[in-house]
Amino acid sequence: MASSFCPKQALSFTNSAHQLHQSRAIPRDIHVRFPAPVSSPSSRCGLKSKTTTRLKVLATSATKVMDQSSSKASSQAPTVVEVDLGTRSYPIYIGAGLLDQPDLLQRHIHGKRVLVVTNTTVAPLYLDKTISALTDGNPNVTVESVILPDGEQFKNMETLMKVFDKAIESRLDRRCTFVALGGGVIGDMCGYAAASYLRGVNFIQIPTTVMAQVDSSVGGKTGINHPLGKNMIGAFYQPQCVLIDTDTLNTLPNRELASGLAEVIKYGLIRDAEFFEWQEQNMPLLLARDPTAFTYAIKRSCENKADVVSQDEKESGVRATLNLGHTFGHAVETGVGYGQWLHGEAVAAGTVMAVDMSHRLGWIDDSLVQRVQKILQQAKLPTSPPETMTVEMFKSIMAVDKKVADGKLRLILLKGSLGNCVFTGDYDQKALDETLRAFSKS
Repeated sequence: MASSFCPKQALSFTNSAHQLHQSRAIPRDIHVRFPAPVSSPSSRCGLKSKTTTRLKVLATSATKVMDQSSSKASSQAPTVVEVDLGTRSYPIYIGAGLLDQPDLLQRHIHGKRVLVVTNTTVAPLYLDKTISALTDGNPNVTVESVILPDGEQFKNMETLMKVFDKAIESRLDRRCTFVALGGGVIGDMCGYAAASYLRGVNFIQIPTTVMAQVDSSVGGKTGINHPLGKNMIGAFYQPQCVLIDTDTLNTLPNRELASGLAEVIKYGLIRDAEFFEWQEQNMPLLLARDPTAFTYAIKRSCENKADVVSQDEKESGVRATLNLGHTFGHAVETGVGYGQWLHGEAVAAGTVMAVDMSHRLGWIDDSLVQRVQKILQQAKLPTSPPETMTVEMFKSIMAVDKKVADGKLRLILLKGSLGNCVFTGDYDQKALDETLRAFSKS
Protein backbone atom coordinates (compact mmCIF):
# COMPACT_ATOMS: atom_id res chain seq x y z
CA MET A 1 0.00 0.00 0.00
CA ALA A 2 1.42 3.37 -0.98
CA SER A 3 2.44 5.75 1.77
CA SER A 4 3.00 9.49 1.76
CA PHE A 5 5.75 9.05 4.38
CA CYS A 6 9.12 10.39 3.32
CA PRO A 7 12.29 9.80 5.36
CA LYS A 8 13.99 12.95 6.52
CA GLN A 9 17.33 11.60 7.62
CA ALA A 10 18.01 8.74 5.27
CA LEU A 11 21.24 8.19 3.42
CA SER A 12 20.29 7.80 -0.23
CA PHE A 13 22.25 5.76 -2.74
CA THR A 14 21.28 5.95 -6.38
CA ASN A 15 22.37 4.28 -9.59
CA SER A 16 24.07 6.54 -12.15
CA ALA A 17 25.20 6.08 -15.72
CA HIS A 18 28.48 4.24 -15.95
CA GLN A 19 31.36 6.43 -17.04
CA LEU A 20 34.08 3.89 -17.73
CA HIS A 21 33.97 2.51 -21.25
CA GLN A 22 36.42 -0.18 -22.21
CA SER A 23 36.75 -2.44 -25.19
CA ARG A 24 35.09 -5.85 -25.18
CA ALA A 25 36.99 -8.95 -26.16
CA ILE A 26 34.42 -11.73 -26.08
CA PRO A 27 34.56 -14.60 -28.57
CA ARG A 28 31.64 -14.57 -30.98
CA ASP A 29 30.51 -18.06 -30.04
CA ILE A 30 29.92 -17.11 -26.39
CA HIS A 31 26.51 -15.50 -26.05
CA VAL A 32 26.96 -13.51 -22.86
CA ARG A 33 26.15 -9.80 -22.86
CA PHE A 34 28.13 -7.62 -20.48
CA PRO A 35 27.01 -4.21 -19.24
CA ALA A 36 29.42 -1.35 -18.83
CA PRO A 37 31.94 -1.39 -15.96
CA VAL A 38 31.14 -0.06 -12.50
CA SER A 39 31.39 3.65 -11.88
CA SER A 40 32.21 5.23 -8.55
CA PRO A 41 29.09 6.24 -6.63
CA SER A 42 30.84 8.86 -4.52
CA SER A 43 29.12 11.77 -6.23
CA ARG A 44 25.69 10.22 -6.01
CA CYS A 45 25.98 9.09 -2.37
CA GLY A 46 26.86 12.44 -0.89
CA LEU A 47 29.71 10.75 1.01
CA LYS A 48 33.32 11.75 0.64
CA SER A 49 36.26 9.71 1.82
CA LYS A 50 38.87 11.32 4.09
CA THR A 51 41.46 10.30 1.54
CA THR A 52 41.23 10.18 -2.19
CA THR A 53 39.97 6.73 -3.09
CA ARG A 54 38.97 5.18 -6.35
CA LEU A 55 38.43 1.75 -7.77
CA LYS A 56 41.40 0.36 -9.66
CA VAL A 57 40.93 -2.33 -12.25
CA LEU A 58 44.20 -3.78 -13.45
CA ALA A 59 45.61 -6.41 -15.80
CA THR A 60 42.59 -6.82 -18.07
CA SER A 61 39.68 -4.78 -19.34
CA ALA A 62 36.44 -4.88 -17.38
CA THR A 63 34.84 -7.30 -19.75
CA LYS A 64 37.73 -9.43 -20.90
CA VAL A 65 37.61 -12.79 -19.16
CA MET A 66 39.85 -15.82 -19.19
CA ASP A 67 39.55 -18.42 -21.89
CA GLN A 68 38.65 -21.45 -19.82
CA SER A 69 39.26 -23.79 -22.73
CA SER A 70 42.94 -22.91 -22.91
CA SER A 71 45.30 -25.68 -21.97
CA LYS A 72 47.63 -22.99 -20.62
CA ALA A 73 45.14 -21.48 -18.18
CA SER A 74 47.65 -21.57 -15.34
CA SER A 75 50.06 -19.34 -17.27
CA GLN A 76 47.52 -16.63 -17.98
CA ALA A 77 47.64 -13.39 -16.05
CA PRO A 78 44.72 -13.08 -13.63
CA THR A 79 42.16 -10.34 -13.66
CA VAL A 80 43.00 -7.99 -10.79
CA VAL A 81 40.66 -5.68 -8.90
CA GLU A 82 42.27 -3.52 -6.23
CA VAL A 83 40.65 -2.48 -2.98
CA ASP A 84 41.98 1.06 -2.60
CA LEU A 85 42.63 1.83 1.09
CA GLY A 86 45.77 3.90 0.81
CA THR A 87 48.73 2.15 2.43
CA ARG A 88 46.49 -0.84 3.23
CA SER A 89 45.31 -1.40 -0.35
CA TYR A 90 45.34 -4.97 -1.62
CA PRO A 91 44.62 -6.90 -4.83
CA ILE A 92 41.86 -9.38 -5.61
CA TYR A 93 43.18 -11.93 -8.13
CA ILE A 94 40.50 -13.62 -10.22
CA GLY A 95 40.94 -16.45 -12.71
CA ALA A 96 41.17 -20.18 -13.40
CA GLY A 97 44.15 -22.19 -12.16
CA LEU A 98 45.52 -19.47 -9.88
CA LEU A 99 46.56 -22.01 -7.24
CA ASP A 100 48.97 -23.27 -9.89
CA GLN A 101 50.71 -19.87 -9.95
CA PRO A 102 52.86 -19.87 -6.77
CA ASP A 103 54.15 -16.33 -7.24
CA LEU A 104 50.69 -14.86 -6.65
CA LEU A 105 50.62 -16.11 -3.07
CA GLN A 106 54.32 -16.00 -2.29
CA ARG A 107 54.66 -12.29 -3.04
CA HIS A 108 52.35 -11.66 -0.07
CA ILE A 109 54.18 -13.88 2.44
CA HIS A 110 56.54 -11.67 4.46
CA GLY A 111 57.88 -14.13 7.03
CA LYS A 112 58.88 -17.79 7.02
CA ARG A 113 55.89 -19.28 8.84
CA VAL A 114 52.38 -19.84 7.46
CA LEU A 115 49.24 -21.27 9.07
CA VAL A 116 46.52 -22.48 6.69
CA VAL A 117 43.06 -22.51 8.28
CA THR A 118 40.57 -24.72 6.45
CA ASN A 119 37.78 -27.23 7.15
CA THR A 120 37.04 -30.92 6.80
CA THR A 121 35.30 -30.44 3.44
CA VAL A 122 37.86 -28.25 1.69
CA ALA A 123 41.06 -29.77 3.10
CA PRO A 124 40.92 -33.03 1.09
CA LEU A 125 40.29 -31.02 -2.08
CA TYR A 126 42.68 -28.06 -1.94
CA LEU A 127 44.98 -28.12 1.10
CA ASP A 128 47.86 -29.94 -0.60
CA LYS A 129 47.58 -27.69 -3.67
CA THR A 130 47.64 -24.60 -1.45
CA ILE A 131 50.68 -25.81 0.49
CA SER A 132 52.46 -26.46 -2.82
CA ALA A 133 51.61 -22.96 -4.01
CA LEU A 134 53.07 -21.51 -0.82
CA THR A 135 56.29 -23.55 -0.85
CA ASP A 136 57.10 -24.33 -4.50
CA GLY A 137 60.55 -22.92 -5.16
CA ASN A 138 60.48 -21.34 -1.72
CA PRO A 139 62.00 -23.88 0.73
CA ASN A 140 62.43 -21.28 3.47
CA VAL A 141 58.68 -21.21 4.14
CA THR A 142 57.20 -23.68 6.63
CA VAL A 143 53.45 -24.35 6.49
CA GLU A 144 51.28 -25.57 9.35
CA SER A 145 47.55 -26.27 9.00
CA VAL A 146 44.51 -26.52 11.23
CA ILE A 147 41.38 -28.29 9.97
CA LEU A 148 38.13 -27.11 11.54
CA PRO A 149 34.67 -28.70 11.41
CA ASP A 150 32.53 -27.45 8.51
CA GLY A 151 29.41 -25.37 9.02
CA GLU A 152 27.94 -22.11 10.33
CA GLN A 153 27.12 -23.85 13.62
CA PHE A 154 30.87 -24.04 14.32
CA LYS A 155 31.51 -20.33 13.81
CA ASN A 156 32.00 -19.73 17.52
CA MET A 157 34.59 -19.07 20.20
CA GLU A 158 35.20 -22.74 20.93
CA THR A 159 36.19 -23.44 17.32
CA LEU A 160 38.18 -20.21 17.07
CA MET A 161 40.31 -21.36 19.98
CA LYS A 162 41.53 -24.29 17.88
CA VAL A 163 43.23 -21.77 15.57
CA PHE A 164 44.93 -20.03 18.48
CA ASP A 165 45.94 -23.39 19.96
CA LYS A 166 47.68 -24.38 16.74
CA ALA A 167 49.37 -21.00 16.33
CA ILE A 168 50.72 -20.98 19.88
CA GLU A 169 51.76 -24.65 19.84
CA SER A 170 53.64 -23.96 16.58
CA ARG A 171 55.29 -20.88 18.14
CA LEU A 172 54.28 -18.64 15.27
CA ASP A 173 55.66 -15.12 15.54
CA ARG A 174 54.46 -11.72 14.40
CA ARG A 175 55.90 -12.18 10.91
CA CYS A 176 53.73 -15.23 10.24
CA THR A 177 50.83 -15.27 7.79
CA PHE A 178 47.45 -16.89 8.30
CA VAL A 179 45.75 -18.22 5.14
CA ALA A 180 41.98 -18.72 5.01
CA LEU A 181 41.16 -21.61 2.66
CA GLY A 182 37.42 -22.15 2.42
CA GLY A 183 34.08 -20.36 2.39
CA GLY A 184 32.71 -17.46 4.38
CA VAL A 185 32.85 -19.16 7.77
CA ILE A 186 36.53 -20.03 7.42
CA GLY A 187 37.35 -16.59 6.05
CA ASP A 188 35.58 -14.80 8.89
CA MET A 189 37.17 -16.96 11.61
CA CYS A 190 40.68 -16.97 10.14
CA GLY A 191 40.54 -13.21 9.67
CA TYR A 192 39.40 -12.66 13.25
CA ALA A 193 42.12 -14.99 14.52
CA ALA A 194 44.70 -13.04 12.50
CA ALA A 195 43.39 -9.74 13.86
CA SER A 196 43.69 -11.04 17.43
CA TYR A 197 46.79 -13.27 17.46
CA LEU A 198 49.75 -11.31 18.84
CA ARG A 199 47.47 -8.27 18.33
CA GLY A 200 47.55 -8.70 14.56
CA VAL A 201 49.36 -10.76 11.94
CA ASN A 202 49.10 -10.84 8.16
CA PHE A 203 46.48 -12.98 6.49
CA ILE A 204 45.39 -14.01 3.00
CA GLN A 205 41.96 -15.02 1.74
CA ILE A 206 41.54 -17.98 -0.66
CA PRO A 207 37.74 -18.24 -0.97
CA THR A 208 36.32 -21.48 -2.40
CA THR A 209 32.57 -20.72 -2.49
CA VAL A 210 30.56 -18.25 -4.57
CA MET A 211 29.43 -16.50 -1.39
CA ALA A 212 33.00 -15.92 -0.26
CA GLN A 213 34.35 -15.05 -3.71
CA VAL A 214 31.76 -12.35 -4.49
CA ASP A 215 31.35 -10.90 -1.02
CA SER A 216 32.69 -12.07 2.34
CA SER A 217 36.40 -12.42 1.43
CA VAL A 218 36.57 -8.77 0.34
CA GLY A 219 36.43 -5.84 2.73
CA GLY A 220 37.92 -7.03 5.99
CA LYS A 221 34.84 -8.02 7.99
CA THR A 222 35.88 -10.82 10.32
CA GLY A 223 34.24 -12.46 13.31
CA ILE A 224 32.20 -15.18 14.94
CA ASN A 225 28.59 -15.71 15.95
CA HIS A 226 27.03 -15.48 19.41
CA PRO A 227 23.99 -17.58 20.38
CA LEU A 228 21.96 -14.36 20.56
CA GLY A 229 23.08 -12.89 17.24
CA LYS A 230 25.09 -13.49 14.06
CA ASN A 231 28.52 -11.87 13.65
CA MET A 232 28.19 -9.97 16.92
CA ILE A 233 31.86 -10.51 17.86
CA GLY A 234 34.56 -9.49 15.40
CA ALA A 235 36.78 -6.83 13.88
CA PHE A 236 37.47 -4.96 10.66
CA TYR A 237 40.80 -6.40 9.50
CA GLN A 238 41.97 -6.32 5.90
CA PRO A 239 43.85 -9.19 4.18
CA GLN A 240 47.10 -8.89 2.23
CA CYS A 241 45.33 -10.21 -0.86
CA VAL A 242 42.34 -12.24 -2.01
CA LEU A 243 43.06 -15.07 -4.44
CA ILE A 244 39.98 -16.37 -6.28
CA ASP A 245 40.72 -19.53 -8.24
CA THR A 246 37.47 -20.09 -10.12
CA ASP A 247 38.37 -23.76 -10.62
CA THR A 248 37.40 -24.33 -6.97
CA LEU A 249 33.76 -23.82 -7.95
CA ASN A 250 33.89 -27.10 -9.89
CA THR A 251 33.55 -29.00 -6.60
CA LEU A 252 30.91 -26.72 -5.05
CA PRO A 253 27.49 -28.34 -4.40
CA ASN A 254 24.53 -26.83 -6.27
CA ARG A 255 22.90 -25.59 -3.08
CA GLU A 256 26.05 -23.68 -2.07
CA LEU A 257 26.36 -22.23 -5.56
CA ALA A 258 22.78 -20.93 -5.50
CA SER A 259 23.31 -19.49 -2.03
CA GLY A 260 26.16 -17.32 -3.28
CA LEU A 261 24.04 -15.91 -6.07
CA ALA A 262 21.93 -14.06 -3.49
CA GLU A 263 24.85 -11.69 -2.92
CA VAL A 264 25.40 -11.26 -6.66
CA ILE A 265 21.75 -10.27 -7.07
CA LYS A 266 22.08 -7.81 -4.20
CA TYR A 267 24.67 -5.68 -6.00
CA GLY A 268 22.34 -5.15 -8.92
CA LEU A 269 19.43 -4.13 -6.70
CA ILE A 270 21.25 -1.58 -4.55
CA ARG A 271 23.66 0.10 -6.98
CA ASP A 272 24.20 -1.55 -10.36
CA ALA A 273 21.03 -1.75 -12.46
CA GLU A 274 22.83 -2.87 -15.60
CA PHE A 275 24.39 -5.78 -13.72
CA PHE A 276 20.94 -6.82 -12.48
CA GLU A 277 19.60 -6.74 -16.03
CA TRP A 278 22.57 -8.84 -17.14
CA GLN A 279 21.74 -11.38 -14.44
CA GLU A 280 18.13 -11.57 -15.60
CA GLN A 281 19.39 -12.56 -19.04
CA ASN A 282 22.20 -14.87 -17.91
CA MET A 283 20.98 -16.65 -14.77
CA PRO A 284 20.66 -19.99 -16.64
CA LEU A 285 24.35 -19.73 -17.60
CA LEU A 286 25.34 -19.03 -14.01
CA LEU A 287 23.41 -22.04 -12.75
CA ALA A 288 25.04 -24.12 -15.49
CA ARG A 289 28.46 -22.89 -14.23
CA ASP A 290 29.37 -21.33 -17.56
CA PRO A 291 32.99 -20.22 -16.91
CA THR A 292 32.80 -17.00 -18.89
CA ALA A 293 29.58 -15.87 -17.25
CA PHE A 294 30.75 -16.82 -13.79
CA THR A 295 34.12 -15.12 -14.10
CA TYR A 296 32.35 -11.96 -15.18
CA ALA A 297 29.81 -12.15 -12.31
CA ILE A 298 32.59 -12.59 -9.75
CA LYS A 299 34.62 -9.74 -11.21
CA ARG A 300 31.67 -7.36 -11.41
CA SER A 301 30.66 -8.20 -7.85
CA CYS A 302 34.20 -7.61 -6.59
CA GLU A 303 34.33 -4.28 -8.41
CA ASN A 304 31.16 -3.20 -6.63
CA LYS A 305 32.35 -4.41 -3.24
CA ALA A 306 35.82 -2.88 -3.64
CA ASP A 307 34.36 0.46 -4.66
CA VAL A 308 32.10 0.59 -1.61
CA VAL A 309 34.81 -0.54 0.84
CA SER A 310 37.23 2.04 -0.57
CA GLN A 311 34.74 4.75 0.37
CA ASP A 312 33.48 3.42 3.69
CA GLU A 313 35.72 0.77 5.21
CA LYS A 314 34.04 0.55 8.62
CA GLU A 315 30.40 0.82 7.59
CA SER A 316 29.48 4.31 8.72
CA GLY A 317 27.28 4.93 5.70
CA VAL A 318 27.36 3.58 2.14
CA ARG A 319 28.84 0.20 3.11
CA ALA A 320 25.74 -0.56 5.17
CA THR A 321 23.76 -0.80 1.94
CA LEU A 322 25.59 -4.04 1.16
CA ASN A 323 23.39 -5.55 3.89
CA LEU A 324 20.18 -5.45 1.87
CA GLY A 325 18.02 -8.29 3.21
CA HIS A 326 20.60 -9.19 5.85
CA THR A 327 18.73 -7.86 8.89
CA PHE A 328 15.76 -10.11 8.16
CA GLY A 329 18.09 -12.87 6.93
CA HIS A 330 20.31 -12.88 10.01
CA ALA A 331 17.18 -13.18 12.13
CA VAL A 332 16.25 -16.29 10.15
CA GLU A 333 19.72 -17.83 10.57
CA THR A 334 19.69 -17.16 14.30
CA GLY A 335 16.05 -18.15 14.79
CA VAL A 336 16.19 -21.55 13.09
CA GLY A 337 19.68 -22.37 14.35
CA TYR A 338 23.01 -21.64 12.66
CA GLY A 339 23.65 -23.95 9.73
CA GLN A 340 20.03 -24.95 9.10
CA TRP A 341 19.63 -22.33 6.38
CA LEU A 342 22.64 -21.26 4.31
CA HIS A 343 23.49 -17.58 4.57
CA GLY A 344 22.45 -16.82 0.99
CA GLU A 345 19.16 -18.65 1.42
CA ALA A 346 18.32 -16.52 4.44
CA VAL A 347 19.45 -13.34 2.68
CA ALA A 348 17.24 -14.18 -0.31
CA ALA A 349 14.17 -14.49 1.90
CA GLY A 350 15.23 -11.35 3.74
CA THR A 351 15.62 -9.48 0.46
CA VAL A 352 12.04 -10.31 -0.49
CA MET A 353 10.90 -8.99 2.89
CA ALA A 354 12.91 -5.76 2.48
CA VAL A 355 11.46 -5.31 -1.01
CA ASP A 356 7.95 -5.95 0.32
CA MET A 357 8.42 -3.29 3.00
CA SER A 358 9.81 -0.84 0.43
CA HIS A 359 6.68 -1.39 -1.63
CA ARG A 360 4.37 -0.90 1.37
CA LEU A 361 6.08 2.44 2.00
CA GLY A 362 5.32 3.43 -1.58
CA TRP A 363 9.00 3.70 -2.48
CA ILE A 364 9.07 1.19 -5.37
CA ASP A 365 6.50 -0.01 -7.89
CA ASP A 366 4.95 -3.42 -8.47
CA SER A 367 7.18 -4.29 -11.41
CA LEU A 368 10.36 -4.22 -9.31
CA VAL A 369 8.76 -6.43 -6.66
CA GLN A 370 7.90 -8.95 -9.36
CA ARG A 371 11.38 -8.83 -10.92
CA VAL A 372 13.00 -9.58 -7.56
CA GLN A 373 10.69 -12.53 -6.97
CA LYS A 374 11.37 -13.87 -10.44
CA ILE A 375 15.17 -13.67 -10.38
CA LEU A 376 15.40 -15.29 -6.94
CA GLN A 377 13.16 -18.10 -8.13
CA GLN A 378 15.34 -18.46 -11.24
CA ALA A 379 18.36 -18.76 -8.95
CA LYS A 380 16.56 -21.53 -7.01
CA LEU A 381 16.52 -19.48 -3.83
CA PRO A 382 13.72 -19.23 -1.23
CA THR A 383 11.42 -16.22 -1.39
CA SER A 384 9.93 -16.49 2.11
CA PRO A 385 11.31 -17.35 5.56
CA PRO A 386 10.73 -20.74 7.19
CA GLU A 387 7.28 -21.29 8.70
CA THR A 388 8.77 -21.65 12.16
CA MET A 389 9.69 -17.94 12.27
CA THR A 390 7.23 -15.79 14.21
CA VAL A 391 6.77 -12.02 14.36
CA GLU A 392 8.11 -12.01 17.91
CA MET A 393 11.19 -14.01 16.91
CA PHE A 394 11.97 -11.52 14.15
CA LYS A 395 11.53 -8.53 16.47
CA SER A 396 13.57 -9.89 19.36
CA ILE A 397 16.50 -10.94 17.18
CA MET A 398 16.46 -7.82 15.02
CA ALA A 399 16.52 -5.69 18.19
CA VAL A 400 20.18 -6.63 18.71
CA ASP A 401 21.17 -6.17 15.05
CA LYS A 402 24.43 -4.30 14.51
CA LYS A 403 22.60 -1.56 12.59
CA VAL A 404 20.51 -0.53 15.61
CA ALA A 405 21.42 3.04 16.65
CA ASP A 406 19.99 4.78 19.71
CA GLY A 407 17.38 2.07 20.03
CA LYS A 408 16.16 2.48 16.42
CA LEU A 409 16.49 -0.32 13.87
CA ARG A 410 17.94 1.03 10.65
CA LEU A 411 17.20 -0.89 7.47
CA ILE A 412 18.39 -0.97 3.87
CA LEU A 413 15.35 -0.46 1.65
CA LEU A 414 14.89 0.12 -2.06
CA LYS A 415 13.61 3.49 -3.16
CA GLY A 416 12.98 4.72 -6.68
CA SER A 417 14.12 2.91 -9.80
CA LEU A 418 16.26 -0.21 -9.94
CA GLY A 419 19.70 0.40 -8.44
CA ASN A 420 18.60 2.92 -5.81
CA CYS A 421 18.37 2.36 -2.07
CA VAL A 422 18.32 4.11 1.30
CA PHE A 423 19.85 3.22 4.65
CA THR A 424 17.49 4.67 7.23
CA GLY A 425 15.75 4.33 10.56
CA ASP A 426 13.23 6.94 9.57
CA TYR A 427 10.33 4.90 8.23
CA ASP A 428 6.74 4.15 9.16
CA GLN A 429 6.85 1.36 11.76
CA LYS A 430 3.47 0.21 10.50
CA ALA A 431 5.07 -0.92 7.21
CA LEU A 432 7.61 -3.06 9.07
CA ASP A 433 4.89 -4.61 11.22
CA GLU A 434 2.78 -5.39 8.15
CA THR A 435 5.71 -7.05 6.39
CA LEU A 436 6.53 -9.20 9.43
CA ARG A 437 2.89 -10.30 9.73
CA ALA A 438 2.72 -11.08 6.01
CA PHE A 439 5.74 -13.38 6.13
CA SER A 440 5.51 -14.97 9.57
CA LYS A 441 3.15 -16.18 12.26
CA SER A 442 1.76 -13.77 14.82
